[in-house]
Amino acid sequence: MIYHAYQANLDLLEPFRQAASVGLSWIQDHWRKLNPAQQGNILEALLDLTANAGTTHERPDFGINAVKVGNHLVPVQEEIVAEGPFSSLLHFAKGVLIAQPRVLIVAPMSGHFATLLRHTVQVLLADHDVYITDWRNARDVPLAAGRFGFDEFVDCVTDFLNRLGPGAHLIAVCQPAVAALTAVALMAEHGNANQPLSMTLMAGPIDTRINPTRVNNLAKQHPIEWFERRLIGTVPWRYPGAFRRVYPGFMQLAAFTSMNAERHVGAHLQQFHNLVRGDRESAAAHRRFYNEYRAVMDLPAEFYLETVERVFQNHDLPLGRMEWRGRRVNLSAIRRSALFTVEGEMDDICSIGQTLAAQDLCRRLSPLLKRHHLQTGVGHYGVFNGRRWATEIYPLVREFIQTHALRSFPGASRITPPHLSPRPGPIL
Repeated sequence: MIYHAYQANLDLLEPFRQAASVGLSWIQDHWRKLNPAQQGNILEALLDLTANAGTTHERPDFGINAVKVGNHLVPVQEEIVAEGPFSSLLHFAKGVLIAQPRVLIVAPMSGHFATLLRHTVQVLLADHDVYITDWRNARDVPLAAGRFGFDEFVDCVTDFLNRLGPGAHLIAVCQPAVAALTAVALMAEHGNANQPLSMTLMAGPIDTRINPTRVNNLAKQHPIEWFERRLIGTVPWRYPGAFRRVYPGFMQLAAFTSMNAERHVGAHLQQFHNLVRGDRESAAAHRRFYNEYRAVMDLPAEFYLETVERVFQNHDLPLGRMEWRGRRVNLSAIRRSALFTVEGEMDDICSIGQTLAAQDLCRRLSPLLKRHHLQTGVGHYGVFNGRRWATEIYPLVREFIQTHALRSFPGASRITPPHLSPRPGPIL
């Protein structure tokens, strides 16, 4: 019933948002022409805040049309390499003839769309051939598509690495670090030539027993049945995924917002003052951030519950109990994929040491293939977005990938990328 109550509330407020939007348009199109000297007013600010309030389930655009490669600005075109009901493999194709390291970014399936990593992609594009997991909103996936749990997530990462072929690199941001490490271990155990040359795990919950955060403690306070009873809803009938059980994206947004409630309230008060003063540049920056932040996607219930249970409650991976389709996962099988772990000093979601734990778990990986970086002065989001990501963390990631792109092992190709048809192909 929780989803239906949310939808009813959304429907109730929608006329007010629409009315505010109409009023705002009238002020901007008519009143401002009569008063061009006046920068802003209280009524316009209130209408703007009302019109832009609330959540949306529409995926924003990446909006990356060009990138500077060397001294040249080259066009970027998005193409879907593979497509399935729950995810697409999205390629940011560039008009360059030089071969660059192929990188698969595994985006979080945690309530926001992959576009949350827009700046991550934008920075990487200058020196890499970038692909990303573009997860679908579960409320738009029909029941006939079946389930999507932790094992299916691992399958999806494996399938995408197979499509990129030998010699690729993997970057997992936040929550999917566990599934990505699992996928690489399984590929290594099977001797799969498509196992990545390197894997970079950024702010991922490999072992949440270390320096537990508020998020970690919450996961341990209640049995998994509590999460299923309190946090799982059913998609309303009006959407393609009608009657699918999901963890609603608006609940994840509410949880994140409540963790930093004062900061968000302060940001909206500042936005009000920006609008009244006529500071349109600051107002536009606020609007861009919150348009992305409030764009939410629902997660399949089975994936959410299995992640909470396996990663945050039972600690299956660090305790050596992680299974994939009933088979025990052996991290010691990883001997060729170099490992780089990155953490943020002020991360209140994935604290110091939780990602670093992967270094010890990959015990048969040579120390020469391991590296760790703790970035000072950044929280969770700053590990993969913003100025310090671009100027301090990314150069280390680039150096790590370039160093290990020069390596090869039997079956790996590091020079000529495989032909990847932009036509959609079936995936999990």
